[in-house]
Amino acid sequence: MEWALLFQLLINGLIVGALYGVVAMSFVLIYKASQVVNFAQGEFLLVGAWACWWLITHMQLPFWLAFPMCLAFMTIFGIVLQVTVLRPLIGEPVISVIMATVGLSIFFQALMKWMFGVFAQPFPPIFAADRVSLLGLEVQSVYLLSLGLSVFIMLGFWWFFTFSKHGLAMRATAFDQQVAQSLGVSVPKVFAMSWAISAVVSAVAGVVVGVVSGVSSGLSFYGIKVFPAVILGGLDSIVGAMLGGIIVGVLENLAQYLDAQWLNWGNMINIAPFYALVLILLIKPYGLFGTRNIERV
Repeated sequence: MEWALLFQLLINGLIVGALYGVVAMSFVLIYKASQVVNFAQGEFLLVGAWACWWLITHMQLPFWLAFPMCLAFMTIFGIVLQVTVLRPLIGEPVISVIMATVGLSIFFQALMKWMFGVFAQPFPPIFAADRVSLLGLEVQSVYLLSLGLSVFIMLGFWWFFTFSKHGLAMRATAFDQQVAQSLGVSVPKVFAMSWAISAVVSAVAGVVVGVVSGVSSGLSFYGIKVFPAVILGGLDSIVGAMLGGIIVGVLENLAQYLDAQWLNWGNMINIAPFYALVLILLIKPYGLFGTRNIERV
């Protein structure tokens, strides 16, 4: 066994898994607030990555300035999207809102291709050194940035939901919208805030992935790729999303190692999480930390 390669893949799995956990938290955030699965989540990554790329390449802004400007744009983008498209659907059947997110996914896919083309565009170099040596391993600098941002976002989510007034309002809305509204919580504002935060967090992931592999429509696939992590952790659990993302990241890299060393099936890195998804649904349909809903008839 090539232990050095295995250790390298495990480290990569932990770093990428932390990024998956961040995207999974975006899924959970919207679901907890509005009981809706956002199937346009992958397009949030795509829009954020293209916005940052455009600011750097066309506006000639440095990355340290373009990145926060991109996040500010995504905040406005998330709020406008929720107010104009999704707020009118409040009170409608959940399937109507879900289909609206599917429509948004298709729309933004086509719009980004029309605006930026269909070919992948590389990010300009943003680090003095592309790789750094860490414990004898060669790690891409952007992965270290990704790990730092992921940990910061996870800690930020913990503080937000535990101590902030808006976080407590969002938790109350997730528990019962009518009760929260009777206590003075503005449910529409909570919805808008959840979509804005989700858009910003997804944009962070989109920029990181774009720096590694270029910006293209393939970025939107991460929305589906992360879904097994959401199901694994539990669709309404922030902690489960973080843990599920890390598990899926490590599982992908282990599958790649096994495939390269022994199986030789090909493409195991992409399909292993979905095999895990099927097993999870068979064994624990509510995920590791998901809330089991019991309805009395």
